[in-house]
Amino acid sequence: MMKTSRKVAIVGTGFVGTSIAYAMINQGITNELVLIDVNQEKAEGEALDLLDGMAWGEENIAVKSGDYTECADANLVVITAGINQKPGQTRLDLVQTNASIMRDIVRQIMESGFDGVLVIASNPVDILTYIAWQASGLPHNRVVGTGTTLDTTRFRKEIALKLEIDPRSVHGYVMGEHGDSEVAAWSHTTVGGKPILEIVEADHRLTKDDLTIIAEKVKNAAYEIIDRKKATYYGIGMSTTRIVKAILNNEQAVLPISAYLAGQYGQKDIFTGVPAIVDENGVREIVELAITDEEQRLFNQSVSELKKVLSTVE
Repeated sequence: MMKTSRKVAIVGTGFVGTSIAYAMINQGITNELVLIDVNQEKAEGEALDLLDGMAWGEENIAVKSGDYTECADANLVVITAGINQKPGQTRLDLVQTNASIMRDIVRQIMESGFDGVLVIASNPVDILTYIAWQASGLPHNRVVGTGTTLDTTRFRKEIALKLEIDPRSVHGYVMGEHGDSEVAAWSHTTVGGKPILEIVEADHRLTKDDLTIIAEKVKNAAYEIIDRKKATYYGIGMSTTRIVKAILNNEQAVLPISAYLAGQYGQKDIFTGVPAIVDENGVREIVELAITDEEQRLFNQSVSELKKVLSTVE
């Protein structure tokens, strides 16, 4: 079907789905937004609530609730549906139930005639991106997980707080699983263009111990938030919106998304968080950094964890 607008469908109108919708509307990055949920009344209510702010928005966006037939001419479908992580649970604990939900959703999306890019924001995101790719029949570059985009923003924020600078002046990535085995790529982290490892050597404001503490804080950030407010959604809402924007605008932006590895970093047949160039077709190419031997070891360990879990999915 002919795509005549920048149309996005969001499946799942829980906290994450509605946070993505809210961020997208505030940034004016689409002109048609459809909310789909198993609870149709909830989707309708969210659409009406979002429409109430349209007079103050960046763009006049058509927002409505709908069913899977609306995916037919969408440029992009974001999937957030699934059961949520509860206090004490890891993201990987959610896998069996959410894999089944994901297959069902993707089947209905593809039956509509959808021919765009799938963006997966359900947890465990690396595993579910793989499941979505298998279920969709789409080329792997057109299935994108949110990956370590959120972990990376948390990483940059913590470094910025420590050094008292703007987080947008910090560059670097968290790689691997969006979860407990993630890897901070310190060897490619810079502040204003200066490698952070040089700052550690030359400046007493930052020590190697600080780097360890920062990596742990980033890894445990979701647990901290879930313990206090039962769920995380604003950070992932803005991170997912950044990915959607890069796809709709054909930006060629480098983002740490969950992408399919076909030999990069010595790994294959898995989706996990790596820097990748994102364009209108999803992943244009993976950026393969020359990470250290220790970072590679930790990355291999992270991939191994994911593959172990993936092998248990029925």
